[in-house]
Amino acid sequence: MYLEKQNPLSEAYLRFLQLAKAFQFDNAEVEMDANERALLDALALCWYEGQPMTVREAIALDHLGSPATLHKRITRLRQKELLIAFNQDGDRRAKYLIPSEKTLDFYGYLGHNLQKVQSPVNK
Repeated sequence: MYLEKQNPLSEAYLRFLQLAKAFQFDNAEVEMDANERALLDALALCWYEGQPMTVREAIALDHLGSPATLHKRITRLRQKELLIAFNQDGDRRAKYLIPSEKTLDFYGYLGHNLQKVQSPVNK
């Protein structure tokens, strides 16, 4: 079915997706699949809300995969320098995961492009 008129908000989001797809991490050719991206987004959102997630909590996100699979994804995201793991003072048992500067730069780029695609909708 062909739709003649596009909803301006869906058009804005689809343009945003085009821009996000074209983004490259500082031309370093860092690849991230959709599953890694979903995990990174979940971890970054918890951090942004002031509740960084532990590795134990992250591997329990069963809607994103099995614990073993999630642990492998966390390892890959850390190797790509997109996540930082740290222990809080006084508690060496829990390892917390937070976005790296590289990840925040990526989200900054996406936010910049989101602002660009929002402009025509607000006219």
